[in-house]
Parts: sequence; structure tokens; C-alpha cells
Amino acid sequence: MVRRRKIVGVMGSGSSPFPHLARPLGELIARRGCHLLTGGGGGVMAEAGRAFCGVSGRRGLSIGVIKSRGSPRQDPQIGRRDHHPAAVNEWVEIAIHTHLPSSSEAVDSRNHLNVLTAHFLVALPGSSGTLSEVRLRQQYGRPLLLFLGAAADGATIGGKTVAELIEEGCGLVTSAETIAEVGEYLGE
Repeated sequence: MVRRRKIVGVMGSGSSPFPHLARPLGELIARRGCHLLTGGGGGVMAEAGRAFCGVSGRRGLSIGVIKSRGSPRQDPQIGRRDHHPAAVNEWVEIAIHTHLPSSSEAVDSRNHLNVLTAHFLVALPGSSGTLSEVRLRQQYGRPLLLFLGAAADGATIGGKTVAELIEEGCGLVTSAETIAEVGEYLGE
């Protein structure tokens, strides 16, 4: 019987790295022997990947679910499809290229794959794409932890605070201000 490693999905800003959150999170995931799953882009995804890959002796791998830059079109003459994947950060060891162009709740979004593949989701500050993953995780019943740092920092997901996410129907939302709290959430 094969023992599958847990996969921790880290969701967050594709442009801002939030290193005070992403670095310790990436290191924690690596030390726990889990795989790291991101969207494979910049910002939080690259920062968590860099920290994860920097842990000596780690057993997990860095996985990126890569969206497409537009829907693939088929050439009617030869039947071949074109595919233009989004950029992949250098810390992704396994890139899963999709034909899915969106980072939203739409059915053509790779965010469904991110949410369904991870055993645990940790959402850092981000914008609309991160917010869609928070909403999708509710639809699919996946566990989620919001790691936004200290409440005084005022970090949000899609412009919404933790209280606003709960109010809008994102379900029971657990949040953490410290990496120690994240560690408790993930367990051993």
C-alpha cells in the first residue's frame, strides 16, 4: 500500500509576495513532509515555493497548476491545438499545464483543480482569484485556513476581511495570525 503525502495548497496574490507570511508557510509545509501546491505564478506562489524548495532534506515536491493564456484553438487544416501556458515560476518542480484560461469560479478555471487537489488550503492575502478559491473551497467542502497575519495589518482577500467572508456565506472560516497557529491547523 502506497502512503500518499498530504498536499497543502497555498493561495494568494500573484503579484505581491507577502514574504512575512509566505516564507514561513513554505518552510513549514516542507518540514511537515507535505507537497506544496500553488498556481505556479509569481507573488505568494513564488515566495512560498522558494522557501519550500530551500528546506534541506524535504520529502515533498512543489507542484504548480498552470493556467493557459487564452483558450486553445484548433487549426481546422491539421487538427492541432495551440496552447500558450502562463509563465511558471522557477520553484515549481512539477508543472501541470492546463488548457484552462481563467482564475475564477467559472467552469473554465484552473482554480477548481487547485481546490480539489489539495488536502488543506491556506489562503494568504490576495485579490479576486484568491477570493474565488475561498468560495470554491466552500462549494467543495475543503478545509481552509486564512493566514492574513495580525488583524492590525488589515490584509484582505479580494478586498474582504475575515468577518466579511463569513457574512457573505463562505462558511466556517478559520484564521491564523501566526505560523504556530498554522502549524496547529495542519497537525502532524
